[in-house]
Amino acid sequence: MPRISNRAKTMPPSPIRKLVPFAEAAKKRGIKVYHLNIGQPDIPTPEVMMNAFRNHEIKVLEYGHSGGLWEYREGLVKYYRRHNIHVSKEEILVTTAGSEAIIFAMLATMDEGDEMIVPEPFYTNYNGFAVEAGVKVVPVTCRAEDGFALPPDAEIRAKITPRTRAIMICNPNNPTGYVYRLEEMNRLRALVLEHDLFFFSDEVYREFVYDGKKHHSVLHLEGLDDRAVLLDSISKRYSACGARVGCLVTHNKDILESALRFGQARLCPPTMEQLAALAAVDTPQSYMDAVFNDYNRRRETVFNALGKIPGVVGQKPSGAFYTVVKLPVDNADRFCRWLLEEFDDKGETVMLAPANGFYATPGLGDDEVRIAFVLNSAAMERSMEILKKALQAYPGKRIA
Repeated sequence: MPRISNRAKTMPPSPIRKLVPFAEAAKKRGIKVYHLNIGQPDIPTPEVMMNAFRNHEIKVLEYGHSGGLWEYREGLVKYYRRHNIHVSKEEILVTTAGSEAIIFAMLATMDEGDEMIVPEPFYTNYNGFAVEAGVKVVPVTCRAEDGFALPPDAEIRAKITPRTRAIMICNPNNPTGYVYRLEEMNRLRALVLEHDLFFFSDEVYREFVYDGKKHHSVLHLEGLDDRAVLLDSISKRYSACGARVGCLVTHNKDILESALRFGQARLCPPTMEQLAALAAVDTPQSYMDAVFNDYNRRRETVFNALGKIPGVVGQKPSGAFYTVVKLPVDNADRFCRWLLEEFDDKGETVMLAPANGFYATPGLGDDEVRIAFVLNSAAMERSMEILKKALQAYPGKRIA
């Protein structure tokens, strides 16, 4: 039998989805599972977007432009202007979800074996995208005891080699909810200028920044026109994860032209979804305010409950809708599987994401989980109650 590729062998499984078979088995046994493992909100998609799917006069769903429909790109120009990000429609490449934007950015700027520095914990699929692109992820560890803030420049500089081509951040961060301060953004700006690197910034969660803090885009920084690449998606902004529309935004014409050629190879991003995303640009601010307030309530619900569970340690996130918490367990992988296979409270259990998959450094995150507060406050409160009881019953618990 012919062998599969080394790339296939090294492609990591998703820590967010790898326990799905156990969740499915639990449901077949009649157990209700609260899904806190994945960033799939229960927030309704804006009506203006759904109406674009329902009400149209399209007779033939044709191929679109490989770089995205021009009318949608014009809509994105208007959207970004609201966030003080000034770009032209020619500086936006629409992609099949933010995932493709990240892959295109890597493919356009890095060769096989090149390296990209990423603060960890980070969105686990960055590992998978890097494998696809033949790129090595080099982690810089951000520590919970420091609130997941960026480590000193010396720690980052020590990771830079002749093969380093970029620094990438997620801001606000998935999985920690950390929001980078302007001082930190400027430190990274100085490093990429000093070492002739690109600066990638995944800004999918910019709408969700709490406690009066402010989101600073990579495109707000001066002097990075040839280096800054903004990566984005509509999935979380409009609770439209299944639409799969993202974009790559940069002033660098070489990156745009290269990414367009990769886009031509896959023909075009989905046409109907782009038209719906264009309609969503005019989502009423009242919708966005309501969603923001809802996530903030969920965040408060989760951390009020976690604070009452002995041995649980975590930082209240300043952005996005995730948190990484340390649990008093021997191993988070085993605990998360045990929750689905052996535990329930009144016929209900929770599904969490083991956090070790959000680190590239072996051994980190083994007693941590990511919790996504994507369910309504009542469901989040019940989930935390189940978690508390599960930690009391778990045979591999550690004494707080």
